[in-house]
Amino acid sequence: MLTSVRSLLAASLLASAAVATPAFAQDESESDITVTGSVALVTDYRFRGLSLSAGEPAIQGSININHSSGFYVGTWASSMEDTPTYGEMELDIYGGWKGEVTPGLTVDAGLLYYAYPGKDDGAGPSDVFEPYLKLSTTLGPVGATLGVAYAWDQKSLGDEDNLYIFTDLSAGIPETPITLTAHLGYTDGFLTLTSDGDAFDYSVGASITVLGGLGLGVSYVGVEGPSINDLSDDAVVGTLSYSF
Repeated sequence: MLTSVRSLLAASLLASAAVATPAFAQDESESDITVTGSVALVTDYRFRGLSLSAGEPAIQGSININHSSGFYVGTWASSMEDTPTYGEMELDIYGGWKGEVTPGLTVDAGLLYYAYPGKDDGAGPSDVFEPYLKLSTTLGPVGATLGVAYAWDQKSLGDEDNLYIFTDLSAGIPETPITLTAHLGYTDGFLTLTSDGDAFDYSVGASITVLGGLGLGVSYVGVEGPSINDLSDDAVVGTLSYSF
């Protein structure tokens, strides 16, 4: 879960600044704006514990435009199981601000828009807006993030809201390129298979980065509720990615 009009906007800003004051403005723009991205192949696209690719591999990619002030915009896309409601591709567009608000504490807040450009027009609404907030810090050698995402009542959610609370932990193994990760999430609302409408999802994994931006990872993923093959059954997910 590519191209983006924001990339064109960033290029236009750089070009305009270079024309106005060639040496100074160009140096300032290059230092203020950075573009990052990634491409990945995963053996299964799991979203909050559930497979959105029917247990099949998925191709994913992202591109982000970051400003030195902390503001950013970006887009992320993934292939997925082809259905009338969602089509065969998810396209996420987001923007927000990330920065250190006090020594050791980083805040990341923004708005994410889930879009499905290949869906069947007659299948009803599917797009979702979801604001999010993340707090990140370090606990000794462990990086820790606590986050919350809340989607208000929307037709694509059956006129219900959806709350997601999660925590992520990561720690590098000393003198190795290996990073261990753990995740625990809690959903209350639309995206669950339980009778009471809430569920926990979890994962543990390990990853390694080599040759600069090449990443290899494996994780074990599970979710609370009935075990349905290629949807909610526990799975081992592999990832091959490249970041730039």
